[in-house]
Amino acid sequence: MEDVSVGLTIVGLLIIFSIVGLLIASKISPIVGMTIIPIIGAFIAGFNFSDLSEFLADGSDRVMGVVIMFIFAIIFFGIMQDSGLFNPFIRFMILITKGNVIVVTMATAVIGMMAQLDGAGASTFLLCIPALLPLYKELHMSRYLLLLIVALSSSIINMVPWGGPAARASTAINIDLIDFYLPLIPIQGIGVVLILTLAAFLGFREKRKINKKAAAGEITKKENIDIHAIADNFTQKQHEEMAAAEEQPRDIKGRNVANLILTVLVLGTMIAGLLDPQYAFMIGTAIALPLNYRGVDNQMNRVKVHAPNALMMAAVILSAGVFLGVLNGSGMLEHIALAAVAIMPSFVIPFIHIIVGIIGVPLDLLTSTDAYYFALLPIVDQIASTQGISSLSTAHSMMIGNIIGTFVSPFSPALWLGVGLASANMGKHIKYSFFWLWGFSVVLLLFAVLIGVVNF
Repeated sequence: MEDVSVGLTIVGLLIIFSIVGLLIASKISPIVGMTIIPIIGAFIAGFNFSDLSEFLADGSDRVMGVVIMFIFAIIFFGIMQDSGLFNPFIRFMILITKGNVIVVTMATAVIGMMAQLDGAGASTFLLCIPALLPLYKELHMSRYLLLLIVALSSSIINMVPWGGPAARASTAINIDLIDFYLPLIPIQGIGVVLILTLAAFLGFREKRKINKKAAAGEITKKENIDIHAIADNFTQKQHEEMAAAEEQPRDIKGRNVANLILTVLVLGTMIAGLLDPQYAFMIGTAIALPLNYRGVDNQMNRVKVHAPNALMMAAVILSAGVFLGVLNGSGMLEHIALAAVAIMPSFVIPFIHIIVGIIGVPLDLLTSTDAYYFALLPIVDQIASTQGISSLSTAHSMMIGNIIGTFVSPFSPALWLGVGLASANMGKHIKYSFFWLWGFSVVLLLFAVLIGVVNF
């Protein structure tokens, strides 16, 4: 019996290290790694096709709801972005800054949070950077400050159920997505207040830097910034993109009101528990398509535009179901945790989830998001559970500690897009933003412990 335990531990570790190593080295995609390697490991451990079928069926069952939700949530919010739902708000925020550096940084944070409501980092950067970069240039503000604030504000909102981290974490611990998210709402509220406070401080610091450069003759400050021209330019670009997406555009103002009502109803229905997330977004998408686009061709073209992102995330989650199904069903995960507990100092074990949460941002520079949630989280959860710590508390600790670093990691494709749009340098962005983001994540995790979202 002991030999079986050791064998399962070794094979399980080989599976995890192989997947993590190959993902970090960019030698395989998550879909390939999390599907093929666990299956090979199961056969090496002595399991047959009948056992494997049970593992795969169990893994698929636990992720199917999340997969369906992701497909329709990404399409739904893609339609909302395409239709210009958030554009009037962003224009308004640009106008109220009136060229005040401190107000600009705070407005950037608010715009970043609003733009991230669709849960897609790429669209956040596509919306925020082109809209705000001209304003930053006019005021001689750092483009790296723009990237930092957008990265920070969007990370907090990315805790939403249709965001990647929440879906991954809830899948890894096999808990309902809404049950996982609801305790995070107070943390998001605290995060919003902290972000606005930090943005004001960073704006004050940036203003002092600009004044020093102006006094030294390095730059010439403009007395009058044509804020309306910047806002009008943003609006014009958005209208051109919307017109290109639809042959016969509808009334924008009326459509935005209808879209706002629909979005509130979809989110309210989901959070209130009246419908599971996948069905709420499925119905919302079915209503949003004819509401925003005339004709079957226009509607299906919008689906085709957003389908690649939807299907990519769905495929990753399904592959994670294979990985988790094999490691849980075979008992490998349990044996790995027991082995870790046996060799780990006893005083560390009750705090293992908090310790990993504290180093979550640095880990983003060393590992991929999929490896963090699907390989590391299940092990930490198993270890923490030996001390009576709930899986929910462990997952919350690790996500809160890690999610702030999402857009400082070179493993994030969306961040590369943002850096490119800002004509910035990835290394300089990491140097400029890393410690601000890490410090913020630690403070947020401390608040999570203080209000009881994370326990030990």
